[in-house]
Amino acid sequence: MNPETRILEPGQIEAPAGQIRFLIPPGRDLFARRADRLRHLSHGHPMGEYLAFLALLVDAQQETLNQFPALTLPDKAEQALCRRHGMPLLGSRSMHRNPAWRTELTNILQKMNKAALPPAASETIACLLKASENRLEEMADRILAGDLSDISPQELPFVAAALQVYWVYMASTLGEDVFDRLDQGGICPVCGSYPTSGIISSTETGQGLRYLNCSLCASQWHMVRIKCSNCESTHGINHFILEGSNGAVKVESCDDCNSYLKLLYLEKDRHMETVADDLATLTLDMLMDNDGKSRCGPNLLFHPGIR
Repeated sequence: MNPETRILEPGQIEAPAGQIRFLIPPGRDLFARRADRLRHLSHGHPMGEYLAFLALLVDAQQETLNQFPALTLPDKAEQALCRRHGMPLLGSRSMHRNPAWRTELTNILQKMNKAALPPAASETIACLLKASENRLEEMADRILAGDLSDISPQELPFVAAALQVYWVYMASTLGEDVFDRLDQGGICPVCGSYPTSGIISSTETGQGLRYLNCSLCASQWHMVRIKCSNCESTHGINHFILEGSNGAVKVESCDDCNSYLKLLYLEKDRHMETVADDLATLTLDMLMDNDGKSRCGPNLLFHPGIR
């Protein structure tokens, strides 16, 4: 892995904040695009079988999102209250979850059961279909709190997939106008979760801006470059790439808080997708882990304990 000299490039000279679109909510075709990218990346990849399996899971997410029942969402009074107090409207740890998320988990599991899966995956699905409401809710609480120590690596992707569909449904239904910036710039202004990765837009189409991608609701929010997304320090920021790569995926690390986040440069490959390409570059995570760096936010489709 090669360190890069930090030089301000033309794409890093951003327009004044008032001219930049702050928040980009997830599209309703999010999971379809993600599944396509996972399939593309699976060909010839060392983790190809797992990426192909996840493509099936993400297909099930898309089908479930397409059929998601209408839910009562926060009204204008709740929206105003959250804006006044600087709280995420769809706070992943604070809001009461509608039981619909568990129904959609069952739908996802049943859709996956129709595919030709490895025996271990089929056994996991069978166990989750029999799990009590209390157990599922406890798992959800831990996942949303970032406590994966007692979460089975086999169960995590399925339960997280249902939670993602639930939050993507809410975020995409409400749209961007009801959300506001938070004091802490490195967490999602929609649901308060941490980012999976960041994207750097093409200088031709997006001024080379950086957007962070939420690990839960898939909303993207603007954050200036050369600034740690975890502690917001502007000192000791370094970039690394895999030796021999084209630099489409870089790691941005911070010496102050010892954390890192991957950045996807769309100018190098406009087909990249934040979750899929993060999974396809786990080698970078292993190298950063060996270097003593901690990842800023999770990829909920992969348990860090099985690297």
